[in-house]
Amino acid sequence: MSPLKTLMTALAGLTLATASPAQEVTLRFQHFVSPASANPTHFMQPWADAIEDQSGGRIKVEIYPFMQLGGAAPDQYDLIRDGVIDGGWVIPGYQPGRFPEAEALELPFITTKSAEEASRAAWAFTQDHLMDDFADVQLIAAHMHGRGLIHLRGDAIETLDDFNGLRLRGPSRAATLLLDRLGATPVGMPVPAFPEALSRGVVDGGVITWEQAPSLRLDELTDSHTDVAGDYSLYNLYFLWAMNRDVYEGLPPDLRAVIDANSGLMASAWAGRAHDIGDAAGRQAMEDAGNIIAEIAPEVTADIAALGDQVITDWIAEANDRGLDGAALVAAARAAVAAELGSAPGPYTD
Repeated sequence: MSPLKTLMTALAGLTLATASPAQEVTLRFQHFVSPASANPTHFMQPWADAIEDQSGGRIKVEIYPFMQLGGAAPDQYDLIRDGVIDGGWVIPGYQPGRFPEAEALELPFITTKSAEEASRAAWAFTQDHLMDDFADVQLIAAHMHGRGLIHLRGDAIETLDDFNGLRLRGPSRAATLLLDRLGATPVGMPVPAFPEALSRGVVDGGVITWEQAPSLRLDELTDSHTDVAGDYSLYNLYFLWAMNRDVYEGLPPDLRAVIDANSGLMASAWAGRAHDIGDAAGRQAMEDAGNIIAEIAPEVTADIAALGDQVITDWIAEANDRGLDGAALVAAARAAVAAELGSAPGPYTD
């Protein structure tokens, strides 16, 4: 063998020994709403695109709407934990009582109407109080949606008496407790069941955000949309964007770093901002449909907030019975929100 051929053979062998082929990873994430709704449009898909771009194409994230990979919306946490899916969107409140500390963020008039502000607060609260609760998944974001308001077939809410006897869909235990205090009959159900329940007359309306209204056809199925006065939301809902821990830990360090770079406070704020964008568009869609857009008077809102305080008092007592410090959790939730506002924590003020 000539010296040149010997050198070329040696160099080829060195290249084969040191080169490592790019690892191709496909992650299957699932959620339970329309792909055209705000979070999938403005957070989930852009997040997936960022992961693919920043990994140089080595990670591809596939997003499946409407629970296409199986299971029901309340099962999401367990589907992720057990590796049935690689990741997805979770509403812990869909399993009442399982994650009680998280409910502190969902109580009446705790969060502001800005989903981005509320989501930054949610991530801070999660870091301080909830990481042990979610230790068997890899948290990417913890966030809140925007303002929760009342959507009805019929006239808008003006007084407390208007709630009496209404059958209203509620998304969480905290929301249904408030609806009960208001004199309504709460009907707990996940988002996908709401339009059919409305069309069949099972409920008269429900509480949900502006941004979900178009995808749920609330322009057709309801007539009025009523918000409370002030800066604080009637209620809110806590979400996780998470992945299976074994799948995450099985990634090589450089790919884990890509996930990490798109996790935490920035991802939580990003997810919240998606809801703010969706809220603006959803409200506009309801206005364009000619529906009634209303706001409850400040003095009536104060009466609702007082009933909300009773819900909070009951929740604190229940949390204490579970061995938790309920008052401290509520104070911590309010402080986390106040830190985003740069002001002292407090309930509704007109």
